This record gives sequence, structure tokens and C-alpha cells, in this order.
Amino acid sequence: MSRPTALWTTLKAAKPYFLISGPNVLQGKEHALRLAEQIAKLKDEFSLETIFKASFDKANRTSLGSFRGPGMDQGLKILEAVKQQTGLPTITDIHESFQAKAAGDVVDIIQIPAFLCRQTDLLTAAASTGLPLHIKKGQFASPQ
Repeated sequence: MSRPTALWTTLKAAKPYFLISGPNVLQGKEHALRLAEQIAKLKDEFSLETIFKASFDKANRTSLGSFRGPGMDQGLKILEAVKQQTGLPTITDIHESFQAKAAGDVVDIIQIPAFLCRQTDLLTAAASTGLPLHIKKGQFASPQ
């Protein structure tokens, strides 16, 4: 069974649920590792399937001066370190099609932000990685 299939099977069977936890945006390697180590302890303590989530670039800021994150290259290195040092699966969001392959080579799940949930090229690029996708539903999208 492939790694993405095994992870998806584990998450579907998680009882009572699985947890996605982590900082909204990566602040740095030490910060991410410190948080991930605590999340891993809670995962073990409560026997709860848990995924570490953090963004390498928050491209949806309302101010151009707001911190957006370390960027794709540095952010993916941090997420790789989190995965290697804690054993937690990882998830991050992508905003552009070209990010799918690089993110897919590192993380276990790709997330699509709500405002981008109808972007066909982005969804196709993310799906081409073969990883599970977490597509957040935009408030503008039909409930069906």
C-alpha cells in the first residue's frame, strides 16, 4: 500500500476523529519543532491521530506589510525536519500550481485554501501529486 493510501486509510478509521494542529504560519525551525514535539506528546497521550499543519506562505494577508512566512523553500525544509524529528505527518497549503510538486515531495497532505477552492488548475496540480487533499470550502461555494 502506498504511503498516501496508508495515511488516508488511517485517517478514515480514526476514532473518534483525527486532529490537524499547528501554527497558522511557520515562524522558524526551532518554533515549529518545539510545537510539533508538544503536539506529538499529546497525540501519544490521547491516542489521537494527529497531523502537523503550518503554512510556508500566507498569501492572503490584508496588509502588504504583514508577515507571510519563510517562503516555500525554507518552509518545506522546516516541515521536512518536523516530519523527520517527530514522526508526525504534515500538511501545508499551496496557492499556486507550481507549488504542488515541491510541496508534494515533502508533506503528506496538501491543503487548498477556501478562497482558491474553485481554481481548476490549482486543484489539478495538487491532485497530480497523488496525495490526499484537504480542500477548504469557500463560503461562496454551494453546500452541495
